[in-house]
Order: sequence, then structure tokens, then C-alpha cells
Amino acid sequence: MAQSVSEMIREKRKSSKRQKLEKLVPGLLFAAASVSVLTTVGILLTLVVETFMFFTEVPFSQFFFSTEMQPLNRSEPTFSILPLLSATLLSTVIAMLVAIPIGLTTAVYLSEYATDRARRVLKPIVEVLAGIPTIVYGFFAFTFVTPVLQNIIPILDRTNILSPGIVMGIMIIPMVASLSEDALSSVPLSMREGAMAFGATKFETTVRVVIPAAISGIIASFVLGISRAIGETMIVTIASGSNKNLTFDITQSMQTMTAYIVEVTSGDAGAGTTAYYSLYAVAITLFVFTLAMNMLAKYISKRYREEY
Repeated sequence: MAQSVSEMIREKRKSSKRQKLEKLVPGLLFAAASVSVLTTVGILLTLVVETFMFFTEVPFSQFFFSTEMQPLNRSEPTFSILPLLSATLLSTVIAMLVAIPIGLTTAVYLSEYATDRARRVLKPIVEVLAGIPTIVYGFFAFTFVTPVLQNIIPILDRTNILSPGIVMGIMIIPMVASLSEDALSSVPLSMREGAMAFGATKFETTVRVVIPAAISGIIASFVLGISRAIGETMIVTIASGSNKNLTFDITQSMQTMTAYIVEVTSGDAGAGTTAYYSLYAVAITLFVFTLAMNMLAKYISKRYREEY
């Protein structure tokens, strides 16, 4: 009898410990889930505070509407986002002109034409590109792609926006191909069989049935690719140069927003100076662009998603 009572006491203690643990687990999980949110809030607050310091010294009109960016000019420094913005958008456009057609056709082949064996071999090979460090891509653009392009375009500068744009497109191909292939593979087989039953060829079925059915996922992959290109740093830092000129000539040296941030943080501008604070103004502009692209991708996925 005494033994059974002691066993009951032990069971109650174990039950009490389990209940305490059950109450503790949700709090721990909430704390872990809050890390990313708090980190984002901390980054945003830092950017906002330091950007405010910048705009106390530089008017909005100069930053957003002037065309000259000379932050280290001792006599009369000027700050304008337009030269950096034009270089960023040019490099992104070039990258997507490379990534979209190659990535989409790769996805179509893997989803609709490749055998299971070929898919198991080719898809990992394509995705290996995503694991290559971006600094390697940067040196590849500077030491290989640019000399090759100079043989074709003699007026191409040693540092230019064309070469890193092309290499960024190569880097983004796995993202576009993988996400688009997932969207194409999610289309039910019955839709393909139904189209072929009406006499459509394989190509017609792919173009007129499968791709339209997966269009939300495909477009979302494009938008995420654009976001990735806008935020790329090392490739453009190494291969695009540091000229802050407002131009749309892709053969000239230009500087993107991310490359400018690297230049300022490398020590060219002293802490507490206007040039130092300008990197936060550029960073928050970049943050807004990237956030807008991600929100657009989510909107497209929800708005045009097909339910099967």
C-alpha cells in the first residue's frame, strides 16, 4: 500500500513537470519566432534614425532630384540617388534579360520534356550555380567576361555595367528555373492529357495549357529574381566600377546602390560625416525597393494562384 502511494506521488510529480513544460514550450517557440521580427525592426529603426540624420544636412530635393553624386568632394559635396539608381536598374534589367529566357526554358525542359533520369542529373547541376559565392562571380565577370566582351565591343570600359549584369543573370538562373519548374510540375497531369486528347501537340500543350496554369508561380519567380538582382553586391562592386555618373550607356563604368554602400563602409568616409550618413539613406532606399519586390511577388502568387 505504501509503495502504491509513493508511486502515485511520483506520477503526480512527473505530470506536474510535464504540465510546466507544456506551458513553457509555447513561450520558447514564440521567442524563437520573434527573433526574425525583432531583427527586422532593429534594422529598420537603425536605418530610419541614421537616415534622419542625413536629411537634416542634405535636402530631399538634392537627394532625389539632382543628378550629381560627389560625396567626397571637399569643397562642395553633392548627394543624389539618381546615378546609383540608374546603375542598379540597368544592371537588373540586363540580368533579367539573361535569367528569364534561359531560366524559363530550362524549367520547361525539366518539367515537360526531360526524362526522370535526366531531371535527377540536370536539376542538381543547375542548382549548383546558386551555391557559388558571389565574389567568385564578380572576379569571373571582371577577368573573363569583360575581356571577351571587349573583343566584341571595343569601346567597352574595363569596368562597366554590361558584364556584371550578364553574370548576375547567370547567377539568378537557378532561382528562376527552380521556382518555375516547381510551378509547372504542380499543374495536374489531367490538364495535359485533356489537351492532348483534343489533338494538341506536346509543345502546344506546354505553351497554351501548362504555362498559363502556372503563370502565378512563374511571374513570382521573375519578381524574386529582380529582387535578388537589385540587392546583389559583390559582382557589381568588383566589375562595374565606381563612377557615379547619371548615364544609360551600358559600356561605361557605373556604381550601383550596393556598391556605393561597400565603398562608404570600407573607410572612404569618416564616421559621423554627411557622406557616412548617406549610406543609410541609400540603404533604406534599397530596403524599400527589395521589400516592394517581395510584396509584389506575394501578391501575384495569391492573386493569380490556381487551385486544383
